[in-house]
Amino acid sequence: MGWFSRRSRADDSTVPTKLDREGNRDDLAALADFVSSRQGVEFYLEPETTATDTTVVAIADDGEWIRRRTGSPRIAAKLAHRHAVPLYEAARTGYPERMRTWNRAHPERHAR
Repeated sequence: MGWFSRRSRADDSTVPTKLDREGNRDDLAALADFVSSRQGVEFYLEPETTATDTTVVAIADDGEWIRRRTGSPRIAAKLAHRHAVPLYEAARTGYPERMRTWNRAHPERHAR
């Protein structure tokens, strides 16, 4: 075919819309474990992008954090409600300073 040939809609369905995997039960379990084993945890919701599914960053009182996929904002809200954890939109609030302080004290976490 030539440079300006039209592609059918069927061809478009084979192109993935995301580069990453979707959230699963292991991700939700990791967030629940983090909440139950740390003090003062807050959730920060990160919206879905073309590269990743909806994610939540769970940040403890001391700044330690984890990021896991949740699949949707609704699932993240249900998880936060179930564990009585506040849920913030990271795009609106940003991340707390204690997370940046913890990151500076633990550079090995970002060596990957």
